[in-house]
Amino acid sequence: MNILTITYICNMQFLKKIFDFYIFSNIHVAVAGFCITQITVINYGIQSSFAPLFVALSIIISYNFIRFYELKTRRLKWLKDWFLKNIIGLLILNVFSAILLIVITFFTSFNLKGLFVLIPFSIMTFFYVIPIFNVKNIEFSFRNFPSIKIFSIAFAWAGISLFFPLYEASIKFTFDIYLEFFQRFFLLIAITLPFDIRDVKSDDKSLKTLPQVFGIKTAKIIGTILLFLALFINLFKQVLNLSSIFIVICIVTGMFLWFASEKKSKYYAGFWVESIPILWLILQLLFLYNFK
Repeated sequence: MNILTITYICNMQFLKKIFDFYIFSNIHVAVAGFCITQITVINYGIQSSFAPLFVALSIIISYNFIRFYELKTRRLKWLKDWFLKNIIGLLILNVFSAILLIVITFFTSFNLKGLFVLIPFSIMTFFYVIPIFNVKNIEFSFRNFPSIKIFSIAFAWAGISLFFPLYEASIKFTFDIYLEFFQRFFLLIAITLPFDIRDVKSDDKSLKTLPQVFGIKTAKIIGTILLFLALFINLFKQVLNLSSIFIVICIVTGMFLWFASEKKSKYYAGFWVESIPILWLILQLLFLYNFK
């Protein structure tokens, strides 16, 4: 093995470590959160908003908090080992994110009243992880309710990415906005399903995820029906701009859903499926640029 081969291998290993940190520290999901919130900012003509960055930073902190709390119950040993091995880097990332959140909240033009919209979604996220009460050493939280995991995730993402930037910009909620909430809710359930399919064997049986309850194939059918419902809602919206892009996103989501399996690489859902909101924003920006 010559020096060039060794150098190449070392460089690839270094790049893989960086890529793994990007994925498993939840930076990638934060970028996705930024993108889907930025789509709202663009669609509703908000001139400038710190909401997308606020959402991204909040995702980093909240998701890593959930990951840390779940270390004692998570069955994926490799994820536990990775988390503990990178604890210092994760700590630095979360402290940095918290500082930026404080700066955005108190030292910019950020509208503090926007935070009120986050309260119900934050409570749902918090009590999904932290037990609401404890009876005879048995913990009760939102996760005790069958299949609530995927619905709570989709509900929180749809609400935060749509209602938060609009309320922060003092935009009045219309019937179209509520329709778009359900549209995103259905789409996000379909986007989340590949994660549940991936974790069908490692997830605690008490979670009763859709693939655990109905089987993988039926879960895929449910996800496909929800995608058609999301498209159907478009017919009732007064504003149909950029609907072609939404159709493309639903098709891409459906493809990822049907190709998903518990045998897929951890990067399939963790990177590729999670990139769907990023693709959505890129397509939207290209559309706006070409028809400017």
